[in-house]
Amino acid sequence: MRHLILGNGPAGVVAAETLRRAAQEDDIVLAGSEDAPPYSRMAIPYLLEGNIDESGTWLRKAPDHFERLRIRALRGRAVAVDTDKRRVLFDDGHFEPYDRLLIATGSHPVRPPIPGVDLPEVHTCWTLADARAIAALARPGARVLQLGAGFIGCIIMEALAKRGVELTVVEMGDRMVPRMMTPTAGAMIKRWVEDKGIRVVTSAGVQRIDRGSAVGAAAPLAVSLSTGERLECELVIVAAGVAPNVGFLDGTAVQVAKGVLVDARMQTSVAGIFAAGDVAEAPDLFTGAHLVAAIQPNAADQARIAALNMARGEAGETRLNGVLAINVLDTLGLISSSFGQWWGEKAEHGGEGVELVDDARYRYLSLQFKDDVLIGATSIGLTEHVGALRGLIHGQVRLGAWKARLLAAPLAFVDAYVACSQQPMALAR
Repeated sequence: MRHLILGNGPAGVVAAETLRRAAQEDDIVLAGSEDAPPYSRMAIPYLLEGNIDESGTWLRKAPDHFERLRIRALRGRAVAVDTDKRRVLFDDGHFEPYDRLLIATGSHPVRPPIPGVDLPEVHTCWTLADARAIAALARPGARVLQLGAGFIGCIIMEALAKRGVELTVVEMGDRMVPRMMTPTAGAMIKRWVEDKGIRVVTSAGVQRIDRGSAVGAAAPLAVSLSTGERLECELVIVAAGVAPNVGFLDGTAVQVAKGVLVDARMQTSVAGIFAAGDVAEAPDLFTGAHLVAAIQPNAADQARIAALNMARGEAGETRLNGVLAINVLDTLGLISSSFGQWWGEKAEHGGEGVELVDDARYRYLSLQFKDDVLIGATSIGLTEHVGALRGLIHGQVRLGAWKARLLAAPLAFVDAYVACSQQPMALAR
C-alpha cells in the first residue's frame, strides 16, 4: 500500500511513525509545504524568548530520522485532489498517487480585512519565517500592538513581554481568552496581565493601520482603534485566530464544514481518505456534534487512530471516543485551564454550576454539571491535581451524592475523583 500524508506537523509526523510500525512494508510519503524540517509551532514563542534556537523547534532531532524509518520526505503544497484516480496535485505541477490519504494540513492564521494589514511591519506569528521577522523588529523598548488575546495571542504575548517591548494588546471580546475562559476568569487574567505592565484594551477592534508621522526607514505605524484612539508602534502582530487549510479540497466529495468532517475512525466522507489534527472536525465527547479541537494532544491522538485504520483498511476499527476540549495556558506565570464544556449547560437540559472566586490570590474555579456528571471546568491558579478534573470529565463519571458536595465545596474535586474512580465508571450516555 502507498500512504500519502499531507502535512508534516505533529499530526503528520505521529501518523507516519505509527504507520511504519503498523505496516512495515508499505510506502509512506510525508509532504510538508515549508522550507524547514518538521517542527512544532507551539515552540515558536520559546524561540522568540531566546530559550531555544530554530533546531529546538524541530519535532525530531536526528537529521536522518525519517530516512531510517523509510519515510520519504516531500516538500510541496497540495493544490488539488483527484479522488477517482487517487492522486494529489502539488504546487510544482507533479502528481503523487496514493492508496490511502491522510489530510493533516493544519491551519493558517486569519488576517482580518483591515486596511493596512498587509504592510511589511504587520506580521502573524505562525511560522519560523514569521518568528525571524518579529525578532528583527521586537527589540527592547519597541512599541508593539498585538491584535487578539486568545489562546495563541496570550502565548505570543508572553514571548514579547520577555523581549522587553512596550506592548498593547487589543481584543474584540469583553475579556481575555474569551473562547476558553468564563467572564470572571477572563477578567481576572486581564488584571494579572495589566499588573505586569502590559496594556490590555478589550471590547475594541483595529479599524485601520497607516504609516505614522515619523520619518525614515524605521517610521512607526499608526493604528486606529474602534474606540477612537490612535496608537503609534513599530510592529503589529495579528493573532486573530486560525482557520483549517482545506482549500485544495474544493470540487471533491470530501465533506468540509469548518474543518474536514471525520467519523470516529478519522475517515472522511470519501473511503480511503482520513484527516487528523487542526484540520479535522471530529465528534465531541459529550454532544457528538463535530468540532475542531486545535491542540497538539488531540492532533497526536487523532493521528494514531487514523494511521492504524489506514494500515488495516476496511478491517480497521480503532475509534476515537470523542474529542475533549483541553486548554492549559501560562500567562506571565499565571496558570489557567479549561476542560470540556466549560461554559456549562442550560438548566432546562439538566445544567448546573458553581464558581469559587478569590480575587486577592488570583484563584478561581468553575465546575459545570449535566445531571450528576461533570461536563466542564475552568481554573486559575490551581496547578495541583487539575488532572482530576480532566479525569472526571473525560470518564463521564456519575458523581451521585458527590455532586451536591462539590456544589457546596468545589475544591473537593480531588476527593470526588478518588472516591468515584474506585468504582466501575458508569457512562452518562
